Amino acid sequence: MSDVEDLTTTAKKTTSSVHDVAADKPPFGSRFLTEEADVWSQNAWDHVPPPDDQDETIAKSLEKQRLAPVPQEEKGKYNEKPARHWDNFYKNNASNFFRNRKWLHNEFPELVAAAQPEAGPMAIAEIGCGAGNSVFPLLSANTNPKLSLHAYDYSNHAVKLVQNDPLYKNPPTGTIHAAVWDVTSANELPEDVQPGTIDIVILVFVMSALHPDEWGRAISNIHKMLKPGGLAVFRDYGRYDLTQLRFKGGRLLDDNFYIRGDKTRVYFFELDELALLFTGSVVSPTQKTTDTTSQVLEDADSESRMGELISSPAPDSPAPEFDSLGDVLTSIETQSTSHASEVPDGDQNSTPTDSGIHSTSTTRIHPNLLSPFPGCPLYPLFSIEQLGVDRRLLINRKRQLKMYRVWMQGKFRKR
Repeated sequence: MSDVEDLTTTAKKTTSSVHDVAADKPPFGSRFLTEEADVWSQNAWDHVPPPDDQDETIAKSLEKQRLAPVPQEEKGKYNEKPARHWDNFYKNNASNFFRNRKWLHNEFPELVAAAQPEAGPMAIAEIGCGAGNSVFPLLSANTNPKLSLHAYDYSNHAVKLVQNDPLYKNPPTGTIHAAVWDVTSANELPEDVQPGTIDIVILVFVMSALHPDEWGRAISNIHKMLKPGGLAVFRDYGRYDLTQLRFKGGRLLDDNFYIRGDKTRVYFFELDELALLFTGSVVSPTQKTTDTTSQVLEDADSESRMGELISSPAPDSPAPEFDSLGDVLTSIETQSTSHASEVPDGDQNSTPTDSGIHSTSTTRIHPNLLSPFPGCPLYPLFSIEQLGVDRRLLINRKRQLKMYRVWMQGKFRKR
């Protein structure tokens, strides 16, 4: 059986949310913790509610970070040349830091479909390709001679790692091209890409690495390169992920935005922020969360399933459109009460602003998302096909540690 056949089989496999009592061990993606005494028997559990003191833990971590932020006079140096810090990262870690993300084929079956021999001409661009950990598994599984892969990163060293890979130099089927390109470039697409020519854009832990002031240019370029009806597939860090809470003093650049020890940056998103970023509006009441099935993933780097998927409205139920920014703000205000439980107890004291939006000491929605991005096309740019939270309890049995992880995942269709 070929690699692509293996991937197709895996991508179609789903598991019920229910663990059959006749089965000794549930497949990964449906490990539900029903007895606290069993917590150390597995490496990970799905949909485990945070402990009763999690709100307190979050509030304490954020307070410590706010008391010792990055000094104002030092913030500029971290934002001036971010590509340089990623160059240093890849020089130090080469291609050994990230595992190949074969799980992408399970989470996003559109990638598998594009690699089928009957798919015809298809163009896929991975933005923030790093060492090629997303694009190479797709290339190795490809049987579509008309598949064109594009890999971009603003780290020159990362692109060199891709270009020096044997698979890049001798692709089995289809074509691949890697180049240095900054997704935040002003009105400038890669030299080998014309507007409206890409079928699928892959964004994996990319947007979180950008300064919020750069989000508008990034979304504009992604929208520009995609064909009408093209798809952006997305995965990134979620608000109050363990990584965020572990940051110590001297790392906080702005609310939910941090500088790591290697000088790379990271932002932690909320669902409504992503909805605003891609569609110009918060999650619509016509969209609902579901919690029924999971896709089985292949490696520990990707041990994640979309447990709270947000499904698109029916084809005859158009996505909400807003005539003005005021409509967007009103929508956010109306829905804010439904998200009150997402804010730690220490941040519940909110006050209305002049715009009518209730602000908290921890901003749930980044202010950049509450006004039009300069130079960005008018919203809505995308419609939501999938948007959800992957919450997982990871276990270190040797050290008896519990680690609560939060990731965001989505699929956005160009309108």
